Amino acid sequence: MILSFHPCYEADTNILCAGRLPDEKDLSAIQAADAVILPQGCREVLYRMARKNCPHVFPDYDARFQYPGKTGQAKLFKTLEAPHPRTWVFEDTAHFRRRYGAVGDAGFPLVLKLDWGGEGDTVFLLQSGSDLAKALSKAEAYERSGQRGFVLQTVVPGSQRTLRVAVVGQTQRTYWRVQDHPFRFGTSVAKGARVDPDSDPDLRRKGSTLVRRFCRQTRINLAGFDLIFDESKEPGMDARPFFLEINYFFGRSGLGGSERFYVLLQTEIDNWLASLGLGTALPPADAAARETP
Repeated sequence: MILSFHPCYEADTNILCAGRLPDEKDLSAIQAADAVILPQGCREVLYRMARKNCPHVFPDYDARFQYPGKTGQAKLFKTLEAPHPRTWVFEDTAHFRRRYGAVGDAGFPLVLKLDWGGEGDTVFLLQSGSDLAKALSKAEAYERSGQRGFVLQTVVPGSQRTLRVAVVGQTQRTYWRVQDHPFRFGTSVAKGARVDPDSDPDLRRKGSTLVRRFCRQTRINLAGFDLIFDESKEPGMDARPFFLEINYFFGRSGLGGSERFYVLLQTEIDNWLASLGLGTALPPADAAARETP
């Protein structure tokens, strides 16, 4: 029996758990299931219940909940020795002030990322000590509401673009998010960046290979990875990719919109079930190859 908590995936048994904690009925259904399908926004308590009581759960969010937030992701990148910008992790502003010397001679510019948030809303470019003081003041304001933790990162030199590698099951889609405004920081679509699915296929392939290796290590099978390339090298020299962050909720405009995303997601879930002997594999969701470029 296949059990789905995902509102857009119909299985043998379908349950909605949005806005509430899982109960004994949910537990009984999970224990009777051969596989459980969870939504992207599932709470940790539902995920832990499913993982403990069913042998097969999609998506695999072990890494998400073991290494939560941007601070957790920084620790994960370091643990797996994945290439990423030089990063310092702070539990709160008091921790930062105790360890300010740990930043050493990194110098400006730096990037401060609060532990939560998306679309670049909690990411700040720091060009000076004054910028740092303002960002710390914002972090302190959030701490008064119970939200704490942030990272500081060195800025990777290069152009105003990042590579999004969207992982959905065994499929990857790669595209650039390009910020054409020379004085605007951030490459999220919400910040005005445009989607470019075609440029530099060799770099996209290099980023895709790096992400695929990382996913084999972590078993992540539903996430959007953001990478940046150091493009300050001399012409002809290889540009090196660095992990910036993992987005377990990610925009779909670069994938052709929500409708195409859900077709792809449903196909990948079906193929995952088929790999377990619990269903029939389907052809790719569209004409694009499983891995792009």
